[in-house]
Amino acid sequence: MFQMRKIIPAFLLSLALLSTSVSAAPDANEPYKERYIPVQLLGMNDFHGQLDVYRTIGDRKAGGAEYLAAYLKQYEQDNKNTLLVHAGDVVGASSPVSSLLQDEPTIEILNELGFDVGTVGNHEFDEGVAEMKRLIDGGTHEETGDFEGASFPYTVANVKDKETGEPILPPYVIKKVNGMPIGFIGVVTTDTKNIVLPSGIEGVEFTDETTAINNAAAQLKEKGVESIVVLAHVPASSKPDGTSASGEVVEFAPKIDDEVDVIYGGHNHAYANTVVDGKLIVESYSYGTAFSDVDLMIDPKTKDIVSKEASVVTTFHDAIEPDAEVKEMVNNYSKEVEDLVQEVIAQAAEPITNAPDASGESALGNLVADSQRAFMQTDFAFMNPGGIRSDLDEGPITWGELYTMLPFGNNLVKMTLTGNQIKAVLEQQWSGSYPRILQVSGLNYTWDDNAPNGEKIVAMTDSNGNPIDPEQQYTVTVNNYIATGGDGFTVLKEGTNQETGPLALDAMIEYLKQEENIEAPALNRIDVK
Repeated sequence: MFQMRKIIPAFLLSLALLSTSVSAAPDANEPYKERYIPVQLLGMNDFHGQLDVYRTIGDRKAGGAEYLAAYLKQYEQDNKNTLLVHAGDVVGASSPVSSLLQDEPTIEILNELGFDVGTVGNHEFDEGVAEMKRLIDGGTHEETGDFEGASFPYTVANVKDKETGEPILPPYVIKKVNGMPIGFIGVVTTDTKNIVLPSGIEGVEFTDETTAINNAAAQLKEKGVESIVVLAHVPASSKPDGTSASGEVVEFAPKIDDEVDVIYGGHNHAYANTVVDGKLIVESYSYGTAFSDVDLMIDPKTKDIVSKEASVVTTFHDAIEPDAEVKEMVNNYSKEVEDLVQEVIAQAAEPITNAPDASGESALGNLVADSQRAFMQTDFAFMNPGGIRSDLDEGPITWGELYTMLPFGNNLVKMTLTGNQIKAVLEQQWSGSYPRILQVSGLNYTWDDNAPNGEKIVAMTDSNGNPIDPEQQYTVTVNNYIATGGDGFTVLKEGTNQETGPLALDAMIEYLKQEENIEAPALNRIDVK
């Protein structure tokens, strides 16, 4: 009935409602504050179409479209001058209730909530630029028919068409609130070119975020816009009190135009609420488990933002009633896919999680890698950790759970590599901006945390303890994302005798069907010294 399709995924949230505020306000304007216009920005990032997926934070449930909607509507009632914004990855790696319907349900819910502006993340490119634009502008899909698209504009300043050199979307959007113009500039991490399949970014190029922001800010100032907000699908993080700020957003904040007052971060699913170089930086985790409330004061005479403060609010279920309208929408979407989603594939004897140990190994990662190696009948298998998006709970394992866990629609690829090439692949785990520890099957190895990049692998053996011969050829299974160099694993492009296999999801399903009770594999394949 449905065609199969399709940075760190883990996140930490506090056990209490996060409402720590960080603010920046020039004291010199204090006598004139009575004339200021209050504006509220309610923002989110990295929703990933998690319409019907809840997370447990401590012992409290959070997330889900109907709860996120209830919070946003409640906060909107406090200030009529409210804009709803997002910093990308609202779709992609979505739950089946959204992705099986081409992520149209997620956009329709954002339309229902009245979102005002958004930018693209790397996952908006998962199915290519044409499909991304169809979700934004509307159009027809062979699976779902006609779609009206987003009722709000998107902006991205640092993605250009290779042939024309023009931005693929407007580099900025101007929204007026109570007569005050506010400029929104969108950017997406330039790392997108390394973490999306080549087919997804065909025909486009990614330019430096800082340069793109400054160029767009200059154009906005020429139009008389003095209040500027950046929606950046670029990592940021801080402690709740604003200290220990880090990430690319924090690094480029001092380099961008001082008329930029607020920067939304994203991509790394983290918390940020800090001020850097006078710019308020905020990020609210992921998956609809939290949102940001940014409160601005704008001087109507100068049209400048003269003060700003933010809080990050967790969408705990026990503190609010779910929104009835959005809940009904989600239920209707669920009915369209329920026969497939609710099919029970196997039973889990215990919870199997994607939480890594100190070496980077996880029980669920081992299980996924085992399924791929078994299906393709190879010596080894490597699985990128970012491709595993959720855990498996104890009890019945449904098709929908497995789809949510492996949502990307990647095919398996069998190839031949030498022992030297396998070592080179493993060394590339540290070649990016952060380590990407591959989940392995059939292989044991030790790496040295203190060794320099390129020299971290200490020893490699097969699962029987035989040393890996540098000159010997071995068969290896990977998915087509990393087979084409994704996540920086460019050595895999050298693999010979390449054969394309089934979807990773289908291999996982077949593997689990062979067992009555699925247990978590032991963690003993990767060691760190």
